[in-house]
Amino acid sequence: MSDLYWLNDEQMAKLEPFFPKSHGNPRVDDRRVLSGIIFINRNGLRWRDAPEAYGPHKTLCSRWKRWSEKGIFAQMLLELADRGGTTDTLMIDATHLKTHRTASSLGLKKGGRGRLIGRTKGGMNSKLHTVTDAQGRPLRMFLTAGQRSDYIGARALLDGLPPARHMLADRGYDADWYREALENMGITPCIPARKGRKVQIRHDEVRYRKRHKIENSFARLKDWRRVATRYDRCPKVFLSACALPAVVMFWL
Repeated sequence: MSDLYWLNDEQMAKLEPFFPKSHGNPRVDDRRVLSGIIFINRNGLRWRDAPEAYGPHKTLCSRWKRWSEKGIFAQMLLELADRGGTTDTLMIDATHLKTHRTASSLGLKKGGRGRLIGRTKGGMNSKLHTVTDAQGRPLRMFLTAGQRSDYIGARALLDGLPPARHMLADRGYDADWYREALENMGITPCIPARKGRKVQIRHDEVRYRKRHKIENSFARLKDWRRVATRYDRCPKVFLSACALPAVVMFWL
């Protein structure tokens, strides 16, 4: 079928170093299985609805869950982004992702952090916190429940920030501790001050206009149905569903 997605040789060459070693019987065709996983994620299909050209749907589903729990797709994003070159400007923001009823169980696993799903005005949501480069290409991601503050994601992503000279963010990130942490890392914050500040802090308005690129990045990520709507209960699996389109669209 001409409308199916297939990874090309160049893309496979970039991804193969991340594949785990097979033990026992050799894995089935990696290109076919990964292409099928990408097709399912992009179109938001059930695994059983996978086209026959990608092989048995159980193979696609088991490979997806197994590699997601091992963090392989997240590792692809981290390492490919780091190889993508340096940037003088970072951007940070967060977006809400609607949770489907099949993933909205709030039950806690023993020793786990729960489903990372919260109730907001828009219903049950998760929140994806993302750092991008100057072109809006995702570099780091962090998942929280939908009602969590942007500060939670900012603090979690702080230690993993790549070297840069500027950080663009909206006024939701205007906190003294965050500004101080960035400055200690040699990063100049470009963040509008909250209206309630007694002493307003000036920012580079010309540079700040470029922040729309991270919004454009979120819009492209949400074109993938499995990102715009969360179907996976496991947070690790869903974070992989967010990392995979970032890898395919921005870093392959």
